[in-house]
Order: sequence, then C-alpha cells, then structure tokens
Amino acid sequence: MSQITTHVLDTAVGRPAAGVPVTLEHRASGTWTLLDQASTDADGRVGQLGTESLEPGDYRLSFDTASYFAATGQAGFFPEVTLVFAVVDASHHHVPLLLSPFAFSSYRGS
Repeated sequence: MSQITTHVLDTAVGRPAAGVPVTLEHRASGTWTLLDQASTDADGRVGQLGTESLEPGDYRLSFDTASYFAATGQAGFFPEVTLVFAVVDASHHHVPLLLSPFAFSSYRGS
C-alpha cells in the first residue's frame, strides 16, 4: 500500500469528486521531484500514490481542480489546489481535500 493517499469530496454537490488529476512531489535539496500522477476514482479516492516507503521531508499534492470543474459544469475560483505537508515518520499519510467552487480545506486524515 502506498504511504500517501488522498480523497476529494465536492462539498458543493455533496458527493465524491471523480476524475480529479493529482500529482505527488517530494522536495529534496530545495528541488521538487515528481513521484507519481493519478486521478481520483469514482469514489473520489487515490489509493495508490507514490511508493510504499517515505523519506522524511516535504511533500506536495497538487490537484487540477480546473479540469474537474469544467467536466462538472461548475465555475471554480481556484484552478489548482496545492497542499504542502511534512512527513516526519514512516507512517501512512492520508490527505483529504474538501472542495467547492469558491473554497477548499484539508486535514490529516486516517
């Protein structure tokens, strides 16, 4: 199992956000390196993203919300959502995104 997963929920329509392109990057020596790319499934989830082990450091999840909003006929204010978070241990990190056309929030999930 991947050590980083995500889940996108469209709070404006009250359902999972399917088809959102997501990228995962890791910062080493000040440079971001692409680790993986995927799209959310019908349940709004990306269960396999990156590797099975993590190095401590900063990671970045980027969500292409513009393509999701276009596909669902919504006008969105944020064309991309980028979340940077710190990994300090080798445990699983679930990073959900709650999304609407004019707002977003995130938290460390389980």
